[in-house]
Amino acid sequence: MESRIQSYLRVAARYRRDVEQIGPFLATFTHHSDNPYINYAIPDEDAAPTAAEVAALIEAFELRDLQPRFEYITQLAPAVEPALIAAGFVVESRTPLMICTPGEEQPQPTPPGIEFILPTSDNELLGMIAAQNEAYDAPPPEPEAAPRMRANLADGQIAVFAREIATGEPVGGGVCTVPYQGLTEIAGIGVRSVFRRRGVAAALTVRLTQAAFDAGVTLAFLMAAAEAEERIYARAGFTTIGDVLHISRPRR
Repeated sequence: MESRIQSYLRVAARYRRDVEQIGPFLATFTHHSDNPYINYAIPDEDAAPTAAEVAALIEAFELRDLQPRFEYITQLAPAVEPALIAAGFVVESRTPLMICTPGEEQPQPTPPGIEFILPTSDNELLGMIAAQNEAYDAPPPEPEAAPRMRANLADGQIAVFAREIATGEPVGGGVCTVPYQGLTEIAGIGVRSVFRRRGVAAALTVRLTQAAFDAGVTLAFLMAAAEAEERIYARAGFTTIGDVLHISRPRR
């Protein structure tokens, strides 16, 4: 299961990014952003990198003025973390890796006064992205974010936008990444702080998961940010199977 997910992540990481194989590492670079969460490397399974290979990876990121960074399923490449630590990398977090298959999702009640829609207009797309960005303490989206999201949707990505029925005010949102070989990642689930603790995140997770299964996905997975989020996703029907290491080298 972990190998299938890691294979998917390696394919998904290539989506609309430049990629470069550096030793046992697949490095990915995003044209329009230096956001570290969309510029990172993934090691090959059972990789045992040399110091020279790690140094080459660092150089490739720093030449692009990017922070050297990795995201990968820990148990598939146990020799990588010690090599990165020796080169000055610092662990950011270990996020629970969780999965759900059709029939395992657990329906959640829709919070009063909230509706979930599939966004299509620029206002809906920008409203969803703005809510996600606010939830993650990121800047408001630029106008170009809407056409980029629309292009992603045309490629098969699924988005769900939560908003207030009475006012149309954005509440939150999330996406299913473009499916590949029956897999998708439930990602970017964010709820604005003023709307939290109402069950929005759990209901949003189930809506996204059900939409993915309706589109033919047979395995949905996600990475929970912390224990609180892990509990939310468990209520939605997800089961923890391992963890994902997020590790980076501080800028100098």
